[in-house]
Amino acid sequence: MQVDQQEDTRIREDMWKAMAKSPFVMVGLVGSHEHSEPMTAQLDEDANSEFWFYCNRDNRVAKGGEAMVQFVAKGHDLFACIHGTLTEETRPEIFDKYWSKPVEAWFEGGKDDPNVMMLRFDLKDAEIWEADMSLTGKLKMLTGHTIRPQEAGSHAEVSL
Repeated sequence: MQVDQQEDTRIREDMWKAMAKSPFVMVGLVGSHEHSEPMTAQLDEDANSEFWFYCNRDNRVAKGGEAMVQFVAKGHDLFACIHGTLTEETRPEIFDKYWSKPVEAWFEGGKDDPNVMMLRFDLKDAEIWEADMSLTGKLKMLTGHTIRPQEAGSHAEVSL
């Protein structure tokens, strides 16, 4: 059991490192019949149970609620499906902390645009896959043989 906990901790840390390098995700509300949409996660290295998004008040996810975030690492070697809850972030110090020129470019009225809002994504759990194929797995792929899951990389369902 200790090994599983260590592996879960490692793969969770790998997810956070990959998201820090490329914080672009797909966000959708659970139960909605609308497609997920791309957004940029505002990450805090000291917060491992939440992250934030800026959006317009008329955005399809602005109403908040139970949500799923899909993430693919820049090198396509880590994939995550993150489950949690979106709520409006009302603390001005958090809104100001993550505001930047790249964020401002998306909002015509800048920080004072009455249509801009911030959502906090409170994380519940995630399913994470790491594609780190073993030598045996790579040889099997080259020769068309069946690859067993343990030869393809790591997988974990983790609480966040």
